[in-house]
Amino acid sequence: MNPVLMLAHFAGMIDLVALPVWVGALVQHYHFDLEHAGMIVTAFLLGAVVASLFAAPRFNRMPQRLCAIGGYGGAALAFACASQVSDFALLLPLHALAGLSLGTGLSMVHGAIGRSTNPHRLFAMAGAALGVGAVVFYGAVPPAIAAAGGQILFFVFAGLMAVTAAACSAFPQSVTGPQHVQAHAPLSRVAWLAILGVTCMALNQSITFAMLDRIGVMRGFGQERVNQVLLVCGFVNLLPAVLAGLLQQRLSATRVALIAPLVQATLAVIIASSPVFEPYALACSVFAAVMIFTHTFLFGLIARLDPSGRAVASTPAMMMTGAAIGPALAGSVAMRTGFGGLAVLAVLVGAAATCAFFYVSRQRINLQPLT
Repeated sequence: MNPVLMLAHFAGMIDLVALPVWVGALVQHYHFDLEHAGMIVTAFLLGAVVASLFAAPRFNRMPQRLCAIGGYGGAALAFACASQVSDFALLLPLHALAGLSLGTGLSMVHGAIGRSTNPHRLFAMAGAALGVGAVVFYGAVPPAIAAAGGQILFFVFAGLMAVTAAACSAFPQSVTGPQHVQAHAPLSRVAWLAILGVTCMALNQSITFAMLDRIGVMRGFGQERVNQVLLVCGFVNLLPAVLAGLLQQRLSATRVALIAPLVQATLAVIIASSPVFEPYALACSVFAAVMIFTHTFLFGLIARLDPSGRAVASTPAMMMTGAAIGPALAGSVAMRTGFGGLAVLAVLVGAAATCAFFYVSRQRINLQPLT
């Protein structure tokens, strides 16, 4: 177990936890419409994508500890500045800067996890840490925002990133050895298709999750009940990574990947379409858990397809390419076609992910054995 990597994973994947609160705060407290709120969050996520696309291929040649410290430290500074402004023209570039910084640090974290002796198990533990952090976040941050305003969210982000930057002074040293001689070999087509499938699932995750708060409030369910649903979601998210770790030897990663996009799309349709609170609440409670469970298996699979660590170092790009497109796309679709349009979009993206994973499942894959 490496507590530094677990903390850094939680801080780096904060969008998986905070997305509905983030968009909700920008709409309610900063008075942006759904489209502009989505664009601000998208600027952060696009910044992380660009940084990860640059850092991941160079993972084995970069000073990993220094990049992790600087990445999280830079994100802390950008969010601290964001807490002092309210204009769209200022929040947008500050979010982009925060994303560029965080994407660099998170690439180092995921590359280090991928080069551990059992990437699946370590990523599952990091996912469990994300679940614990989500419970604390949902229990504390939405009430604080309601009481003191939207800038509290950026204070929380800045503090979390600063603590993580300090912790990264104990970032693990680079791993070297004969198992990493493939550091410059091109990625296989199977690895690329697995990456595409993860990206599509991340897109579906962010399309629905970004609008989750606004769907509930605009359907008349009430902000308090929506906040309670988010807290339940946090507790539920304690389970999927732990289960994925326990089931590593019992479930095939490719079979999990074939089923998961269909489950995810079904839950998205229920969230976007249900006029009744109970189905909405139930679907919301388990929605993020599907992604956390599935991604643990796929992270382990991709790490074994590419032992150099470069592919999993691009995890921020995989996750946040989809997530970056999602908030702005979801806001645009919701404003023009209503929340029903989000349901149709979720089905189409889920079908694309299933096609990618079907190709992966049909190939004879030569995996690097676990040590």
